[in-house]
Amino acid sequence: MIESDDHELMSRAAWIYYVGGLNQEETANRLGTTRARVNKLLQSAKDAGIVSISIDSRSNGLLEVEDELRQRFNLERCICSPALGLGREVQLPGTLSEYPRRAVGSLAATLVRELITRKGDAVIGTGWGRTLDHITRNMAGVSAPGARFVSLMGSLTANSAFNPFEVVQALARATGAEGYFLPVPFIANSPDDRDILLSQTTVRSVLEMARQPDMAIISVGELTEHSLLRRSGMISQLELDELHEAGAIGDTNGIFFDAHGAPVQHVLNQRTLAVDFKALRTTHTVLLSGGIEKAQATCALLESGIVKTLVVDGDTARAIHRIAGGKS
Repeated sequence: MIESDDHELMSRAAWIYYVGGLNQEETANRLGTTRARVNKLLQSAKDAGIVSISIDSRSNGLLEVEDELRQRFNLERCICSPALGLGREVQLPGTLSEYPRRAVGSLAATLVRELITRKGDAVIGTGWGRTLDHITRNMAGVSAPGARFVSLMGSLTANSAFNPFEVVQALARATGAEGYFLPVPFIANSPDDRDILLSQTTVRSVLEMARQPDMAIISVGELTEHSLLRRSGMISQLELDELHEAGAIGDTNGIFFDAHGAPVQHVLNQRTLAVDFKALRTTHTVLLSGGIEKAQATCALLESGIVKTLVVDGDTARAIHRIAGGKS
């Protein structure tokens, strides 16, 4: 937890450096501290959401790729961050490992800002994952007390900063909006248990809201040993193997889909407590894809037709473009 004195110091450092235009050494002199301390304060201010950075993405050299992906998948919008030439390495050097998710989270935060500025009582549905977590860090200065953030899936998952409950609560705190979550597990023990949980009055009312938001923000997961679902222990090795046998290559909100973006025939898809593809198809669904390892699964989910806006890092966009048979 950030102490109030630290919060104030981060805010003062950010104002002096970003708004006042002083360099780090001059900022340190103003605050009576060291340059190294100022550097740490500025980074902490960004991580805590005190500072958010908005960059015009229209001049990143990927306009042709954006346009072709938009046409190929019948999207309303395709928004890319600049490409850095990152490959498929599982472990990228230094802070580059988080770049794709940071970049996509920043761009997605701009979409959320635009919506709640235009419609103060907007309802925004959210999934889970590391990419959505980065949206919360880019909402500084946003006040939307009339807006509502609601989880698109069961929120009682393993203890993680990326779970649906934490994502909703963090966005609500950052904007002053209301937060709603589904007080049920992400995956029920059986299809019968799922039906019982969904019949509860409190669950039905939140789920009804989640099924018709002004915007639904989802992410995509690759179905491998390195995926968040597998590493968090939410699916077993046996279930992973069975899903592969059923043709699954990825998931969104715990719904497992094949190379054509269609949910596969597997019992896990009958146990997941989440807004389904039918409901996502009727709203403005925004897909976040950060990381080239997700290109194949992203391409498949785009084939489903549920996505209206794609927000993606530049390297992954180029990989999707190649998979989809793009011209360049």
